[in-house]
Amino acid sequence: MFEGFEHRQIEANGVTINLRRGGNGPPLLLLHGNPLTHVMWHKVAPRLAQDFTVVATDLRGYGDSGKPRGLPDHSNYSFRTMARDQLEVMARLGFETFLVAGHDRGARVAHRMALDYPERVLKFASLDIVPTHWVLTHITRDWAKASYHWFFMAQPYDFPERLLAGREEYYIRRKLDKPGVGTAGFTAEAMAEYIRCCTPENIHGVCEDYRAAIAVDFEMDRIDLEAGRKVQCPVLVLWGENSHVERSFEPVHAWSQYAANVARARKLPSGHYPAEQCPDETYGELISFFRC
Repeated sequence: MFEGFEHRQIEANGVTINLRRGGNGPPLLLLHGNPLTHVMWHKVAPRLAQDFTVVATDLRGYGDSGKPRGLPDHSNYSFRTMARDQLEVMARLGFETFLVAGHDRGARVAHRMALDYPERVLKFASLDIVPTHWVLTHITRDWAKASYHWFFMAQPYDFPERLLAGREEYYIRRKLDKPGVGTAGFTAEAMAEYIRCCTPENIHGVCEDYRAAIAVDFEMDRIDLEAGRKVQCPVLVLWGENSHVERSFEPVHAWSQYAANVARARKLPSGHYPAEQCPDETYGELISFFRC
């Protein structure tokens, strides 16, 4: 995977960020979701690297990036903090402005990044989410049933950590086995990497991520929404036809409340993991959006 890419680790914002970099052209940052790593882009990144300088990173708490102990208010795992990690990485690589695509938690990081640093994010592609504030204020019974992990992982330290201790492989295999889709699209090599990286330290980082989401992240989003602040750069909204986003939300309507320019939107033939379940279509949408 990632043939021709260099592997680096960069100290940024007080944490080590693991990444792969490859290609030439305008810089494009790729951010993964939970419970994955930068490996989720392995079917798409080499093709994007034909036109862009692609930087695929592990978020703090995930993969081979640093996993600090969460603070009492969980702010060191907020999307604002994780966005700052990635901005410093890109700056150290020499990129003051760049394009960004994010899936799941990575899309939430990119959303916050585009809000806080509009002068640096040129375009933003979101894969299979609606904004955090919208999710938490439009909860349905079906979404809650499918997305139990949002509130299980967010329980106070160290309840979820203890319940999952010693069961990490079972947890991640079950988490990736989505209703109606199963584990379609995950190669054996990628699955082995996700299992390798699912450690007690990673589980703690994930829990802190979700604890922050329902607390400090929600409040940041509420303040921005009430002040009328929206993402100003062009936004691409992609989601899977067999995902929770399709079943529980109207993604274009939701994103229009938080982004001033939803430039393009498309439902893809996938579940929650389009970059692995329909890489050709995902690549096609990303290249068309970012290259124009």
